Amino acid sequence: MTHFPVSTSNEQFIYAALELSKNSWLLAIQVPGRDNPSLHPIKGGDAEGLVAKLDAARDREAKVTGQVPKVTLCYEAGYDGFWLARFLKQRDIDCLIMEPASLQVNRRARRVKTDRIDVESILHTLIAWCRGERHVCSTVVIPSIEEEDLRRSHRERNRLVRERTAHINRIKGLLFGQGIRGINVKSRYKNLKPAELVTGDGRPLPERLGREITREIDRLAQVQAQIVEVERERDKAPTPCVATERKRHDLLRLNGIGPALSSTLTREVYYRQFVNRRQVANYIGITPSAYDSGDGHRSQGISKAGNRLARVAMVEAAWLWVRHQPDSALTQWFHHRTQGQKGRIRRVMIVALARKLAIAFWRYLETGLIPEGAAVK
Repeated sequence: MTHFPVSTSNEQFIYAALELSKNSWLLAIQVPGRDNPSLHPIKGGDAEGLVAKLDAARDREAKVTGQVPKVTLCYEAGYDGFWLARFLKQRDIDCLIMEPASLQVNRRARRVKTDRIDVESILHTLIAWCRGERHVCSTVVIPSIEEEDLRRSHRERNRLVRERTAHINRIKGLLFGQGIRGINVKSRYKNLKPAELVTGDGRPLPERLGREITREIDRLAQVQAQIVEVERERDKAPTPCVATERKRHDLLRLNGIGPALSSTLTREVYYRQFVNRRQVANYIGITPSAYDSGDGHRSQGISKAGNRLARVAMVEAAWLWVRHQPDSALTQWFHHRTQGQKGRIRRVMIVALARKLAIAFWRYLETGLIPEGAAVK
């Protein structure tokens, strides 16, 4: 995680915040000795213009104080991704990316919302964060270009799998509406010929319907071919992220963890450096959210504030762990807590198991400590 300096009396800092949108950016710059920030509209995507504004403010302050101040800028995570942060760091400008959901906002029903108010709020949050108040917001770790590119394969595969399911369900629905049942479309789509099918009332399929099903089958075949190609790229394509790939192979050694889960977990979660187990669970979003105010004491469930893709993969890994690691201590703990229970209780406890399993995986990948009782391939 990037550590930003805390302002002292001997150092000069310029703080800046950027409100991003598609067509325009709004830059707020706070220099020492001024009560209000200066606002500068910039054309959307004009990174050179942004740097020119920051350099001009830095030069003006250097002439007044006699020393070149350090510039720190922040903006909210969004569609612009991380390219702007890398661009600024190449020009000796510290950049902090904030998680939008962690920023405090006015809770009035009809609160005033403008770009000016938003950028000033981000700027005040940045100043407090650099002052040492880490509770004011959550920051996003900026991955390297290689680490970000390494995520592409399993994310694309997830989208393709959803698209494949949509095509399969569409074909099933079209056939079911004609009284044709019992066809396993996923395994038989290559040999499925609509012209040879007979409806429930004993007639052939209508011509337009048959052509529609044929086109759906063609799209399904294309998606399936792309899935095979992406899986090959995910598992065998070379990458400079040697440490991440070593962790992926280590995770594959555990029974119940296959190529899809090992790729998702290592490239989404365990490529990062965590200080303690709480950070692991918080990043995935499987920590409990307590409500303790006055006489009210209850649990609001898990926070769901972390990486959604990793959270889904972690819960799936927990179910597979129970099935393929029956002798492990974590599986025994789950069975003991859910003995005689079914339905909702088991679904709640599987999330608790996912949290314990995420921490166990982290310890295993960082220290080599295999989860107690776990079977290794």
